[in-house]
Amino acid sequence: MKSQQKGIHVFDARFGKIAALKKDGVIKAKSIRYARSERFQKPVPIERSTSDILYPDKTPVCPQKLSPLVEKMIGRTPVEEFEAEEATQYLSITRPENITENENLPVLVWIHGGSHEIGCGDLATADPTEWVKEQHIIVVTVSYRLGLFGFLGGDEKRPANLGLFDMIEALKWIKANIADFGGDPENITLLGQSSGGDAIAHLMISEGVDDLFKRVIIQSAPLGLRHKRQKMSAEFLKKTEEIKDEADVLKMMDEYDKFVPSFMKFGLKAAMPFGTQYGFPPLCREEESVEKWQANAQKYDVLIGLNNDETAFYLKTSDALNKYFGKGLGLKIMDKTVEKTTEFIYGAPARKFAEDYAKAGGNVYLFRIHSQLKENPIGAPHCIDLPLIFGNEAAWKSSEMLKNIPWERIHENGKKLRALWAEFARTGKISDQSERPEILKIQKIHF
Repeated sequence: MKSQQKGIHVFDARFGKIAALKKDGVIKAKSIRYARSERFQKPVPIERSTSDILYPDKTPVCPQKLSPLVEKMIGRTPVEEFEAEEATQYLSITRPENITENENLPVLVWIHGGSHEIGCGDLATADPTEWVKEQHIIVVTVSYRLGLFGFLGGDEKRPANLGLFDMIEALKWIKANIADFGGDPENITLLGQSSGGDAIAHLMISEGVDDLFKRVIIQSAPLGLRHKRQKMSAEFLKKTEEIKDEADVLKMMDEYDKFVPSFMKFGLKAAMPFGTQYGFPPLCREEESVEKWQANAQKYDVLIGLNNDETAFYLKTSDALNKYFGKGLGLKIMDKTVEKTTEFIYGAPARKFAEDYAKAGGNVYLFRIHSQLKENPIGAPHCIDLPLIFGNEAAWKSSEMLKNIPWERIHENGKKLRALWAEFARTGKISDQSERPEILKIQKIHF
């Protein structure tokens, strides 16, 4: 049995006996199921297990199509290590190997990005081992339903926001059980990037989350794409309503371009056709959202921000665009386009969110990550924050995004950034005396 193998630690938790891997100074309890679901149905929480809970040989992942852009910019996904599963309600816990008996460590809950349609909680590029050891914290990574399974609905057959409901069940599990792993259930911080940050912002105004978390860190959330999505979602839903079985789903994913909403018709928001849907549980109507965030301003400490050149990830990496806009006047046009689209999708919405929150009395910090390397033409694009937060050089060795950046520079800035984010998770504050990485601009918003 796995619990008898070398390098195995067994947590005798109230949820059951959970086998975990002990390696590199941390203990990692992998792929713990926190809920189950039938297709297009709300998740049902898992009851306590009477038998040992063993980690699976392969990591469960929601069915999805790999993104050629992500494979190029971030690196190859080792598909042989994953196994597709529709009901992908799993979480993994990473904690320091050595903690004292009565320690209550701050808990960070990672909600991954991927446009609400790709990714999972346990990618190597988001392995928190380095961070956990450096800052003596616990990181919980959460997987949830994506795409057609989790972020497209709106009728009786297919409820909207199933991915959000999955996250809420994960947070309930963490709140109830994390103390058995050395975590403090009264000090839980949600951390999300891109669509994960978008999800966290909306968890702040969701029904059923009272007392489940205390703080949020929102990185590169495309909040500029959150408005007036109802017609697009309804049309997208209608195109996919004939799904009957697994073969239909896989066929639809293979023929994805036939169903995805049109840029010509819906504008930039069609770049993220799956998403959180206002007016359906657990969310309010769109016109009530700002008022809801302001009403909750006393509940949650907020750290929100972006990278300075977010859309360079998509624009400056396009061979077709570089053919026409890669030098001279074309490059100036490209740079201005990156600046304008970054501001529209990420920058202005983050600033407005922070200002509205501060006006309502909330504790909020606004940050921006820059590139200081002149020889790095892509600047500080979308996802550049991930190697800074998680480290793990080996997982990023094939990243096109980092090819002109010495890893020593990533590590030096990343270690300081990880310390700041951990400080915020512990206290809800970032001291003026704390050391900042040179690539970071951060300020507390006052009104």
